[in-house]
Amino acid sequence: MAQLALVIVNGFVWGWIVALIALGLNLIFGLTHVINIAHGAFYMLGAVVAWYVVEATGHFWLALAVAPLAVGLLGLGVERWVLRRVEGNPVITIVATFGVMLILEHTVLLTFGGASQRIAAPVTARFPLLGIQYPAFRLVVMGFSVLAVAGVALLLRRTAVGLWMRAASQNPEAALALGVPVDRVYFITFGLGSALAGLGGVLAAPIVSVNFLMGLDVLILAFIVVIVGGLGNLPGSVFAAVLITEVEGVASLYVDPTSARVLSLLIMVGVILWRPHGLLQKAA
Repeated sequence: MAQLALVIVNGFVWGWIVALIALGLNLIFGLTHVINIAHGAFYMLGAVVAWYVVEATGHFWLALAVAPLAVGLLGLGVERWVLRRVEGNPVITIVATFGVMLILEHTVLLTFGGASQRIAAPVTARFPLLGIQYPAFRLVVMGFSVLAVAGVALLLRRTAVGLWMRAASQNPEAALALGVPVDRVYFITFGLGSALAGLGGVLAAPIVSVNFLMGLDVLILAFIVVIVGGLGNLPGSVFAAVLITEVEGVASLYVDPTSARVLSLLIMVGVILWRPHGLLQKAA
């Protein structure tokens, strides 16, 4: 029973980290219609930059501020100098972001090395939870993820930039005719989505091993979440992230992790067949 409780709580914590990453992916797709294959590499880069900052300064909280900003700025550069040149061609954008992913991974391999590294959790306290001693830092991570997701929701609903984003996603031609700077909105959106992936990498770094390939598994998981939650559906991403991580976590108690991932893929296939617009999204 204690092991099941631990898995459920861990699944909820990890679900919010994945929700943060998938939110960035879904935000980019929902507005720009770019399938960003490099998104997992941005997550990885957030963790790697955090490791460098912690090694240099010893301050994880500084890394929490620096790494997402650095990854977001890189995302702005990718949008301006790579994707802007191939916009309007979905196939080429997939190839371009795949190329960005390979460049980032091999650059990190060259500079960071192939060995996995660890970042010590800045909060070492534990407390009793459902009969176990649970690391307090994991709940801190979940709290940061919840706040970040809520911040994005407020940005979209309560700010002029959010209004521009929603207008551009619904009808970019009409938004442009009404004076919305659509190109600038795409630019900001890609940077924000990249920063969210980087933030997810920083938050996950003290929990998982940091290495140049860590983004691949998360990329697959994020795409599963986006498809199950609904393309362009941000609340759906959060719901699907927690659902999928809980399903995989509980399933891992009885089967190997690969079989647990297959179960997630089967859920995704079922959603594609019977709810193609996502579990929480109505058909158009």
